[in-house]
Amino acid sequence: MDKTQLVNTVKERLAAKAETLKGLISQTQESNSETKSSMGDKYETSREMIAQEIRNLQRQLSEVHNQMDALVKLNSAPSKSVELGALVETGAGLFYVSAPVGQLNLDGRTIMTVSPEAPLVKAMQGCRSGDTFSLNNSTQKVVGID
Repeated sequence: MDKTQLVNTVKERLAAKAETLKGLISQTQESNSETKSSMGDKYETSREMIAQEIRNLQRQLSEVHNQMDALVKLNSAPSKSVELGALVETGAGLFYVSAPVGQLNLDGRTIMTVSPEAPLVKAMQGCRSGDTFSLNNSTQKVVGID
């Protein structure tokens, strides 16, 4: 499988997520300015809730930007062990250690993207092809790594 295509697909998903978050921030800010009219103090709680939502969306956007920055460091060279940028095949499926953008379907194969911080990746950390790892009282085997 071409890992360059995989990286580009993850980048596209992250860019789309960033645009969605920017749109939500803009819409929420507009709704916040609409409540700033002369409605009185009883609407102060509502305005604070909207402000909290804006901060939450901005935090999510910042995280997406951090994930995009981390993707720049990925290369498409084959990996020898489970690490950032590795495409890992186990008995449970294919996992791409990168930004967690969900399930991808490439070249007729289903690939689940997972964060390097995910419990699955932590359990597999450092494993090589043929090694076994345990997660939730279940032992799995690393079939292959690319």
